Amino acid sequence: MTVVEPFGLRVRDQALDADVQAGLAAVEAGLLDATKSEVPFITEAAQHLVRAGGKRFRPLLVMLAAQFGDPYAPGVVPSAVVVELTHLATLYHDDVMDEAEVRRGVDSANARWDNSVAVLTGDFLFARASHILADLGPEAVRIQAEAFERLVTGQILETAGPRDGRDPVDHYLDVLSGKTGSLIAVSGRFGAMMSGADESVVNTLTQYGERLGMAFQLADDVLDIASDSHESGKTPGTDLREGIPTLPVLRLRAQAAAHGRPDDQALVELLDGDLTDDVRHAEALRLMRVHPALEQARQDTVRYAEEARASLAPLRECFAKTALEELCGAVVHRVG
Repeated sequence: MTVVEPFGLRVRDQALDADVQAGLAAVEAGLLDATKSEVPFITEAAQHLVRAGGKRFRPLLVMLAAQFGDPYAPGVVPSAVVVELTHLATLYHDDVMDEAEVRRGVDSANARWDNSVAVLTGDFLFARASHILADLGPEAVRIQAEAFERLVTGQILETAGPRDGRDPVDHYLDVLSGKTGSLIAVSGRFGAMMSGADESVVNTLTQYGERLGMAFQLADDVLDIASDSHESGKTPGTDLREGIPTLPVLRLRAQAAAHGRPDDQALVELLDGDLTDDVRHAEALRLMRVHPALEQARQDTVRYAEEARASLAPLRECFAKTALEELCGAVVHRVG
């Protein structure tokens, strides 16, 4: 039994473990190859986050989903490289929008160079992902295009905010479905599809990826408040500082509006103030860490993870299914 880091996913079969490890190693090599350019500076910028490491959550899901067909099929590894390149590209863009200074324990690209370099490097990665995708066939191109449309739509909805009368929590969950759920759903879909699995299996793993993606992002929301930079690789409270309405904050606001407790209202006022001030930011982070809204967000994370686990029921019993079930637990374990 091997533990796949950083999630602590326990792979209980030697053959499955060998397939997953070989697949992830091939993806890593593919990422380095895809981020090379004839221009040395572009290579340096494009490989900045690749070499910083990362969870490789999406490629891992591709590898596990491929076990329901032929895991050695030629499209499996390239499709995993595509989803990870796409994800990496969004990180470069996200860090510009969030003005983040740290990503994966290193300086963000915009902090190391500037916003223009970060945005253009993200565009370069999108281009390289598209180049690989073209060899996987028109259906793969269509699937990726639809997912990318959902991803961008989610980002725009987040920027625009909820329309009048819309529940902010419902709006936010729609945002996450696009921004995160879409690409993780594609990871499950590509892994099954590229391996030649039955259409019913492809659909099941797509639905699983969608729900798991929601749990994964909600876990990140909790970690932004609850963890330190060593655990998360990012500066704690980055979303708080930038005024990004993550689920714990939205749950707090809902409770303050519903019950009118003075302490809740005071915390809302603090969050609405200038959190670029380090003292105010530290106080907001301290209060959010002990507020019941954080625990409520944890429970939301658990709910989506359990829905993901339940969606796997139609799949045949095998070590890969067990690993996918345990991946749900690993995502939840990140938030305690």
